[in-house]
Amino acid sequence: MTTEDGAGRSSGDTARPRRTRLPFASLRGYRRSWLGTDVLAGIMLLVIAVPEQLATSRLAGMPPITGLFTFVAGAVVFAAVGSNPQLSVGADSTIAPLFAVGIGHLAATGSSGYLADVGLLAVMVGAIVALVGLLRLGWIADFLSAPIITGFLAGVAVIIVVHQLPDLLGLPSVNGSTVHRLDQIGHHLGATNGWAVGIGVAVFVVVVGAERLDRRIPGALIGLVGSTVVVGLAGLTGHGVAVLGPIAHGAPQLGLRLSALTWTEAGRLGPIALVVALVVLSQTAATTRAFADQGGYGTDVGIDFIGVGAGSMAAGLVGGFPANASPGRTGAVAQAGGKTQMAGILAAVVTVGLIPAAGILRDLPDATLAAVLIYVASRLFHVKDLRAVLRFDHWEFALAVLTLLTVALVGVEQGIAVAVGLAIVDRTRLAARPRTYVLGRIPNTTSWEPLHHHEHPREVPGVVVFLFAAPLYFANAGYFRLQVHRALATAAVVAPTRLFVLDAAGAGDIDFTGARALGQLLTEFEREGVTFAVARAYGPVPENLRRSGLLETISPDHLFHTVDAAVTALAPSSGEPAAG
Repeated sequence: MTTEDGAGRSSGDTARPRRTRLPFASLRGYRRSWLGTDVLAGIMLLVIAVPEQLATSRLAGMPPITGLFTFVAGAVVFAAVGSNPQLSVGADSTIAPLFAVGIGHLAATGSSGYLADVGLLAVMVGAIVALVGLLRLGWIADFLSAPIITGFLAGVAVIIVVHQLPDLLGLPSVNGSTVHRLDQIGHHLGATNGWAVGIGVAVFVVVVGAERLDRRIPGALIGLVGSTVVVGLAGLTGHGVAVLGPIAHGAPQLGLRLSALTWTEAGRLGPIALVVALVVLSQTAATTRAFADQGGYGTDVGIDFIGVGAGSMAAGLVGGFPANASPGRTGAVAQAGGKTQMAGILAAVVTVGLIPAAGILRDLPDATLAAVLIYVASRLFHVKDLRAVLRFDHWEFALAVLTLLTVALVGVEQGIAVAVGLAIVDRTRLAARPRTYVLGRIPNTTSWEPLHHHEHPREVPGVVVFLFAAPLYFANAGYFRLQVHRALATAAVVAPTRLFVLDAAGAGDIDFTGARALGQLLTEFEREGVTFAVARAYGPVPENLRRSGLLETISPDHLFHTVDAAVTALAPSSGEPAAG
């Protein structure tokens, strides 16, 4: 979990406000110079969010207007509670199909029972997510390394593009996995609508061109208004161009339907709520961490969990459905240079004003939304970052690619779970088989370094100085003994070992199994006449040795602050380095 208290920030316009836990923390210390970019970011967010929330409502099996309720509730509540200044919260296409399918088995889609269950589910999901934040379990986000986050965002970008291809091409909507969607799109390419493609390409060019000319030009808004006007005036719906169509609108229904407020119903929804909450936690953690890293500001993942959870509960109480952090919309805010949650608040306020006039969007082409979302997706696929990871480490690059493919082809939660699991396995492997070094003294100094050090350290005849670069515990105790025996066998080629110094600087802890392995070595050393000493034993290591009884065998006067002190005091000869 990363935090920032605002200290040391620059005085320029790019500085970020302090991160605190106060209401509307991102607006504390607000500067007038930020208003322009926040307004631009708010417009960009609005242009994407309004049609996207309407479309996501359809995925959720809910009335279209409920998507706008979800966005307003999520955006305002997160702005009040959360810490990330750019994170956008609202209806999300990742989780909408999850709960739509689950609740669809309990109640007919669109029925009053279905609507009641969705509202209760939103509250349950929000409560779970917020509870994780309240219990300070945000540290789970620390298992999302930079390569995993890069792969996650790239995978989400692929999902967005694939999901929008039917609308861009004017094809019927497709459900199912990414592979199934691509297969169906391929089979129906012959039915591509040229008008839809033309609109989508034109809007995409306008958005990209506006961004390159001046980020302050609202290219998405220009594309939305322009395409809607063209479709309406030219009657392109008659040529097969799909549009949002009529939208029923009205005031939100406050509170939960009484029919859903039973323990039985909550029990039926519990498994669905846990699955959806898992996806929300994973996506929120990855998104808030990713954009905080890219933007160079601090964020508190635990507080963001509380903000997203509270936003989801609020959405359920105003007739909406579960809310989630959105990588796509957050990317739009970041791309527009949004500094604070003012962008989200402005978008929410304008959305409230648009709800009574939602009917004006009836001629908005689906291809326009698809083009804008594909543009946003292109900003989430960071090829340069993937190349940098590849240059640094092939294994971490493999983790990034695996995350990308699993998120894109299987699902968000599965992709993150697999990548995090493999990352933990890899870290465990390294801890179980850590690096070990035999040290030598650098000529004319008291410094000891690994024998292959560039200053050419030299061994002292009859002395083995051994560095084990990890805590000594059950998973590596046997490996520790094996490496010690190998070091002794190598040293015996020059001279029999008479002093063995364990450099414990890297062993920050010793467990019972590790202490037993060390005790077995001490027995061998005593039998063979080898003196044993410990250097640089920090932290709990001396206490571990005392509690295990090993300190009596070693003798307290064989604990030294430095390797050189141990060798100087106990070496069987003058302690001069070997010649040559």
